[in-house]
Amino acid sequence: MTEFLWRLPSRGDGRHARPGARNRGGFAGPPDPTVATDLRPGRYGPFDDLAQVVLAAELSGLDGVVAPYDPLGEESWIVGGGALRDTRHSTVVVEFQPAFGTPVYAAKISATLQRLSAGRLGWRLHVDTDDTDARARGDRVVGVDRYARAAEFLTVARGVWNESPVAGAGFAGTGFEFAGEYFDVIGGGFRGILSGLPFPTVYLSGDTDEALELSARHGDVHLFAETADGVADAVAALRTRAETAGRRVRAGLELPVIARETESEAWSRVERQWAEVHPDSPVARHLGLGGNRWAGFGELGYDHPIGLVGSYQQVAARISEYIDAGIESVVLVGHPHIEEVHRAGEHLLHLVDPAGRTLAEQPQEATA
Repeated sequence: MTEFLWRLPSRGDGRHARPGARNRGGFAGPPDPTVATDLRPGRYGPFDDLAQVVLAAELSGLDGVVAPYDPLGEESWIVGGGALRDTRHSTVVVEFQPAFGTPVYAAKISATLQRLSAGRLGWRLHVDTDDTDARARGDRVVGVDRYARAAEFLTVARGVWNESPVAGAGFAGTGFEFAGEYFDVIGGGFRGILSGLPFPTVYLSGDTDEALELSARHGDVHLFAETADGVADAVAALRTRAETAGRRVRAGLELPVIARETESEAWSRVERQWAEVHPDSPVARHLGLGGNRWAGFGELGYDHPIGLVGSYQQVAARISEYIDAGIESVVLVGHPHIEEVHRAGEHLLHLVDPAGRTLAEQPQEATA
């Protein structure tokens, strides 16, 4: 079955296209007082809004959420921990930089979170970053070396997770041993209740040779972004590399979505948001790519420029086509998040069929 996740907001949320105008979560400052505003201190905090999005995703039937890495936003580990505590069934994928700490420390945090959540934690490594972000974090590793470090990071993390020291035998010669370019471990591993837990599902991304090779050897799911040429070739390339490495890696897709009852309603929503950021420019439809794909999401504050716009039936049909092309995990996003995740769960996803069709296109069973 296809996995559907929702990407959480990291810097506030709201109805507006301009991020600075989104007051939910407090990143744009407190909203102007109204008769509906509760001004009593401590009644409503910034994480309450995030909690509502997380719960909306679970109640709407999605499989889980992604807490994104954002240097200027909320810390993904804290958001992820809160999401695991507040839910009962959702997978929670925490995105983080390998430079945030040692792989042993990341594994230790994750072991506790797996105990807390009955094994619902996932990892997403944010490997390819700009040099400005790296310098701000005190990270000296640049370029393709980041992928070599990420490979060691995952090797060490899995190693200490799966190989525990022998109790009472000291450190030398026991547990996990590793000597690499970026990390060294002697006698690593977890004892007692922290051992034997499921290792987090590893999500990776990127379209370079280094990114695909890292996923082929160390990832469980590789998330692509839609391109003007589609994703079929990229999925095939991933499969070839994974088969060469003797592994199977699931292909995933990150996808902004604006879906409504009719196509015209969806485009009306796009045009209203487009007018906020480009009041004097041509209408938004000039960035259409055909097949309900639109390349203007980046202008509206989304992380990926290409997504889907259309009726629920149309968007479901396109998602079904992705599934038919080999996509097994879909990360959806839309803002405002609470409203859009409910729309996805109530009106969109039940139309998507795992076989790559929409339910409306399937033949109806004969009735007496």
